Amino acid sequence: MATKPPQGDPVQDAPKVAERKRVAAGLPAIGHTLRMAHQQMGVKRTALTLLSVNQKDGFDCPGCAWPEPEHRHKAEFCENGAKAVAEEATLRRVTPEFFAAHPVSDLARRSGYWLGQQGRLTHPVYLPEGADHYEPVSWERAFDIVAEELTALSSPDEALFYTSGRTSNEAAFLYQLFARKLGTNNLPDCSNMCHESSGSALSETIGVGKGSVLLEDLYRADLIVVAGQNPGTNHPRMLSALEKAKANGARVVSVNPLPEAGLERFKNPQTPKGLTTGTSLTDLFLQIRIGGDQALFRLLNKLILDTPGAVDEEFVRAHTHGYEEFAEAARTADWDGILAATGLAREDVERFLRMVLESDRIVVCWAMGLTQHKHSVPMIREIVNFLLLRGNIGRPGAGVCPVRGHSNVQGDRTMGIFERPAPAFLDALQKEFGFEPPREHGYDVVRAIRALRDGEAKVFFAMGGNFVSASPDTEVTEAAMRRARLTVHVSTKLNRSHAVTGARALILPTLGRTERDLQASGEQFVTVEDSMGMVHASRGRLEPASPHLLSEPAIVCRLARRVLGAEDDVPWEEFEKDYATVRDRIARVVPGFEDFNARVAHPGGFALPHAPRDERRFPTATGKANFTAAPVEYPELPEGRLLLQTLRSHDQYNTTIYGLDDRYRGIRNGRRVVLVNPDDAQELKLADGSYVDLVSEWKDGVERRAPGFRVVHYPTARGCAAAYYPETNVLVPLDATADVSNTPASKSVVVRLEQSATD
Repeated sequence: MATKPPQGDPVQDAPKVAERKRVAAGLPAIGHTLRMAHQQMGVKRTALTLLSVNQKDGFDCPGCAWPEPEHRHKAEFCENGAKAVAEEATLRRVTPEFFAAHPVSDLARRSGYWLGQQGRLTHPVYLPEGADHYEPVSWERAFDIVAEELTALSSPDEALFYTSGRTSNEAAFLYQLFARKLGTNNLPDCSNMCHESSGSALSETIGVGKGSVLLEDLYRADLIVVAGQNPGTNHPRMLSALEKAKANGARVVSVNPLPEAGLERFKNPQTPKGLTTGTSLTDLFLQIRIGGDQALFRLLNKLILDTPGAVDEEFVRAHTHGYEEFAEAARTADWDGILAATGLAREDVERFLRMVLESDRIVVCWAMGLTQHKHSVPMIREIVNFLLLRGNIGRPGAGVCPVRGHSNVQGDRTMGIFERPAPAFLDALQKEFGFEPPREHGYDVVRAIRALRDGEAKVFFAMGGNFVSASPDTEVTEAAMRRARLTVHVSTKLNRSHAVTGARALILPTLGRTERDLQASGEQFVTVEDSMGMVHASRGRLEPASPHLLSEPAIVCRLARRVLGAEDDVPWEEFEKDYATVRDRIARVVPGFEDFNARVAHPGGFALPHAPRDERRFPTATGKANFTAAPVEYPELPEGRLLLQTLRSHDQYNTTIYGLDDRYRGIRNGRRVVLVNPDDAQELKLADGSYVDLVSEWKDGVERRAPGFRVVHYPTARGCAAAYYPETNVLVPLDATADVSNTPASKSVVVRLEQSATD
């Protein structure tokens, strides 16, 4: 039977610490999954729901974007996917009575964990100017309020339309169409904060800002490099793919500042072996210093160039540009100076080289550990250089594999959620809908926060997500949001962003992935694109949490009709009634979606075209894959300071906190911990169990402080520390971003640790 939500916020200031785990999944994962699912859904609903996750006739997991194999297991979900489903399919409810009992000032004092545990939103609610309680509001009045504020703007560019990666293809396409019909490209999205660096680097070097591999390529690889990624927590189903690749003969190199249980040994709970011994995944662990990955791959490239016969000269001649300039930069690289940036020994790099030279097919996977540094874009370009040298793009079993975090973040970008849209996309939109879309670039996430802070943006509309908690520089972000005239959040559950509002605020409750979507023409399905460019249908199976919910497409269509007026010639009402009509328009606007409705009807969906993978054709400015020769960069660390990376706990998905444990790292009942190498801790006189304030240092001289963190002695790389976000986002300066991509540099924050007043 499902349990009630917690009445009070649990105490989190005394976390318990034990030895870290060296094995992931297995029987403990099964037990933890069932316990959390039963707490939220009860036994019967748990079975009904989980058996539909990631099935060809079921719904797409609202968690990560890892692809599904062609042949699905009956339980095609992981522990953290099950937690995401349980949170959405929960029997707990947040009703108007809840808001009557809890003023916004009270919600603002609560933890993100407590807010999320209260359950599903059931009614649209409105916070009038000057009020401290949300109150019920009709959908009609809610749309009127948004229309009032939007039409009062002096320019459409004073409105911001944010998108979370949960949003379906259909909703995202309609959303960007509405924003551009209104007259703005202000379409920041969660990709701005995660894989924007990947898209920037890959678009320039191979011509497509997405990964170039399919799941089958991992199974065929000789060598898989997993860099800056913790799949055991963030993409657990990836471990099954690595296990299969290992069975086929692949070797795995893990490059990370922390050892992670999921990459040490995986006990697959769906196999007899997994319930006993499991599979050792990593053949070589390179404990890189934070931000040293570009240096590592530059040294590797130098060694490849110095090895006779190691370069695929035929591929380089036929398919690449810029080789000579790159080769000169790599050959003249200062070995000792660059090696110091990695924190590795020379023999580590040379062992990596031997594995590379013994492998014909190489895949490199990465995630936020590579994308959230000042130099992330040249870092990823250097990985592309590494793959190009031996022809490892555009053939089976080889390529680039940026692993996306949210279930449709890649699809949203494909649908046009982008503040800097390609002219070809706008041309296609103009041809299909008969209007001139705005051509001036809009605001990304960081620029959107600045615009709110400076009074240049007045309306903030979020399609999902938890913008306040996900963004950097928490105090600046929250102050900026409070300057807005109106903040609107389309949400399934409560989060911190609902308590940090503009002068007026709306919460608009929407259907989740797990729920049936019934419109005037009948039951609907939506589509998503996974991390490898596979597009497939998602069909909810549960009755909606409330009869007062609207789907995301319906919300966009009704809002568009109200704001743009009856004279607008886009058939919004038709789109709301039948999502197939939306897919017909997508098919005529977005390349690769031709005959969309027929192709997505195929069980499992279809793969989008990818010129480098499919044809070894590189649609770049030069017409070839581009080598690059950027200077090697890495974070400088002043004496007595540590380099902090923000990360997730195992009971967490993005900003959603499922629980207060991180069992793989040995942390229980608390989140305010900082992981510090024992040798660094000794030098800094930081006893295990002592409490410190984390204070970040940046060139603006502003003190940013996160108080009351328990020191945990942990085998991090020397000079490096780690702590959970969103609690540590307060330390990340708004203007500390990656060059080119403007992604917040959350993985390389210089901090000093001061004894806490609470110690």
